[in-house]
Amino acid sequence: MRAILNIFWLIGKEIKSTLGDPVMVGLILWSFFFAVMMEARGAGDTVHNASIAIVDEDNSPLSRQIASALMPPWFQPPLYMTANQAAAAMDRGDVMFTLNFPPDFGSDAIAGRAPVAQLLADATAVSQAQLGSDYLRNIVADESRVFLTGRSDAPVPDLDLELRRAFNPNGNPVWFKTLSSLLNQLSLLTIVLTGAAMLREREHGTIEHLMVMPLSPVEVALSKVLAVMLIVLVAFVGSLLVVVQGILGVPVAGSMPLLVMGAAVYLWAAAAIGMLLGTLARSMAQFALLIVMTIIPIIMLSGGFSAIESQPDAVRRLTMLLPSRHFLAFAKAVAFRGAGLAAVWMQLALMISLGAAFFAASLVLFRRSMNVTG
Repeated sequence: MRAILNIFWLIGKEIKSTLGDPVMVGLILWSFFFAVMMEARGAGDTVHNASIAIVDEDNSPLSRQIASALMPPWFQPPLYMTANQAAAAMDRGDVMFTLNFPPDFGSDAIAGRAPVAQLLADATAVSQAQLGSDYLRNIVADESRVFLTGRSDAPVPDLDLELRRAFNPNGNPVWFKTLSSLLNQLSLLTIVLTGAAMLREREHGTIEHLMVMPLSPVEVALSKVLAVMLIVLVAFVGSLLVVVQGILGVPVAGSMPLLVMGAAVYLWAAAAIGMLLGTLARSMAQFALLIVMTIIPIIMLSGGFSAIESQPDAVRRLTMLLPSRHFLAFAKAVAFRGAGLAAVWMQLALMISLGAAFFAASLVLFRRSMNVTG
């Protein structure tokens, strides 16, 4: 009972110390509200608001119909130019695409002579140039088919591949990026706050006070881990309700309590990693270097940047030791597929086990730093 009370009062001290630091409070608010929103809506893998010029040397109903299909949010309203004007605009970087309809484009299409329209793309923006070219190719093909057959569902030659997306029907990249961003912020903040709390005790000289108090290393370590878990979990829930569901409109198909419980389990593992790094480091400079070495693999190999299945075999096996991999798999299953506890218990068990292993290792080092045996 006395140990529980000690941990309770130490948690209160840690929370007061963290919330009393304006920089820490600002970092928490920035990470879970503004950073999540910016990352989710930021560098997307879809074309958005791309500028395009039309060089219409045909001025047929078909060319005008294709031009009218280029509309927001994918493209800005087309700018009609001459060939020389469009070339100069691309040189200045004013337009990203130029679509050129040659003379007799419409009449050749009606006669079945397979006319060719020229598309120029500014490939300095490689990703958008490739994606935009695919968009434009599909638009030209679809509008031509409607114009020639009068039917939007007319068959195309050879093969018509029908694509249906599961769990994200519109293919909205914001959904996945939001969860990935939340994972990144959970990892970064939890590890940094836990390790910084440990180093703050050492740099302020209060670690000696703890050493002479009737406290065990387990009580001190648990209080720091639990305090950070509580602070970050509250911020996570706020971000989930206000930013993810409110502002970004990302639905959660599964149980919200289960998702929060999984986040708490992941926080346990991440805080244990932060405790381990904070115990290994002897200064904030060393801790910063350890953070860089740790956070990058945690974020890059979790499955948020590239699918786990696409990684080399050796790396894929190594990621089994990363709690972030298991949390992202858990979160996607619950949030998008509506999975229940029976489907995700393995990820929860792995996160708990990895957290226990990291906490045990940090506790061994912490005991040595406090010159306590046993």
